[in-house]
Amino acid sequence: SLARPPMEFTKDGSVDLRGQPIIASRTGRWKACSFLLGYEAFERMAFYGVASNLVVYLTTQMRQETVSSVRSVNNWTGAVWMTPIAGAYVADAFLGRFWTFTGASLIYLVVSTQ
Repeated sequence: SLARPPMEFTKDGSVDLRGQPIIASRTGRWKACSFLLGYEAFERMAFYGVASNLVVYLTTQMRQETVSSVRSVNNWTGAVWMTPIAGAYVADAFLGRFWTFTGASLIYLVVSTQ
């Protein structure tokens, strides 16, 4: 009979959601990568779509002065680019990558649909 090769677990001690060791050949790769690439592509399109129209919206619909609306957009852009630092801290110190990413995605989904 043909012997099956032993299953090789990840070398970093990773476990699944049930606390079981992860088999390296069955996890990650393009399945996980395709989700992340798609998520980031859509997120970037949304960011640049909002950013390109936000000054016009603030000046025409919200009746803000141009300088004030540009300042608001710059503050918003700065917050968007700084929040990953806060997320990295939360991931490293408290929740881990998966739960931080999942939690942030759920918050993003809830806030964006209101």
